[in-house]
Amino acid sequence: MLLTVAVIGPAHALKGEVRLDIRTDDPEGRLEPGTVLPTEPAAAGPLTVARLRFDGQRWYAAFAEAQDRTAAEALRGVHLLVETDGEDEDDDGWYAHELIGLTAVRLAGEASGDGPQVLGVVTDLEPGVAQDRLVVRTPQGESVAVPFVEALVPALDLEAGTVTLDPPGGLFPGLGEAQEVR
Repeated sequence: MLLTVAVIGPAHALKGEVRLDIRTDDPEGRLEPGTVLPTEPAAAGPLTVARLRFDGQRWYAAFAEAQDRTAAEALRGVHLLVETDGEDEDDDGWYAHELIGLTAVRLAGEASGDGPQVLGVVTDLEPGVAQDRLVVRTPQGESVAVPFVEALVPALDLEAGTVTLDPPGGLFPGLGEAQEVR
């Protein structure tokens, strides 16, 4: 299966370098110079990584197929892909395609015999600096970003098609009151 490892951002400087929006936990391994990557859209590639660098805040790359700023700017928005078939599965990691479409539930009133309360459907997994966020579309059509941390997302059941959430008050519309921060 092809998965996105980075999205090409704006051109940087004059020699064809671009800023990358990284979507992998191993950018140096996945984007090692000399690596040839398929792209989405396919017409933009494949692209060969010529250089990769990290300035302490952002990742930058140059590709053999884009030697100047104009060619690099034309790559903006292109997704760099990697084949994942045959790789070891990471027990603690999840890909967006595994989570999108799961029903988000909140267990409410187990003692009273109530079943799970449906909060919505997972529509996206947004990458974040501290942690990723699950985007849940509520039955009312609102989008709620839930930090993807164990305290708020205690359980995932891919076979049942559910993700169990323990949201604080105020995170979901009509679900408890927001807590005051002091």
